[in-house]
Amino acid sequence: METLFVALRVLLSLGAVLALLWLLQRRFARGGVGSAAKARAANSPTVVGRQSVGSKANVVVIEHDGRRFLLGVTEHGVNVLHSSEIEPARGLDPDLFARELAEAEPADVALVTQSAAPSDTASASPLAGSILSGETWKQAAAVVRNRR
Repeated sequence: METLFVALRVLLSLGAVLALLWLLQRRFARGGVGSAAKARAANSPTVVGRQSVGSKANVVVIEHDGRRFLLGVTEHGVNVLHSSEIEPARGLDPDLFARELAEAEPADVALVTQSAAPSDTASASPLAGSILSGETWKQAAAVVRNRR
């Protein structure tokens, strides 16, 4: 009989803890800590599309604050190639990235691909950037030394 009372007390305690956890989860999911993160996510830029134009260069279309930007991204920097207002009736279109890329100035896209070209003969080797390259290990060691 005493074992039955102990088992009931354990089940009742477990039920109370689970009910408290459920109430806390509902409270914070509704408007507590999570609402600030949702507001930040709504204001952050959205990546619409990305296309590689070289080994270390990309062309990216992002949306932010009602504007769409075509960016040239290399390992050395980010350049705005083109920007436009978002048309409300435009919606999501599968050929959107191709149209945004076609609207960009050809010289701007060529500039991005030229800046991605290797600048010295050491990085022009077939092993450049791979784990088998000695230069890659030297760069990794330099980064670790600089962080300490």
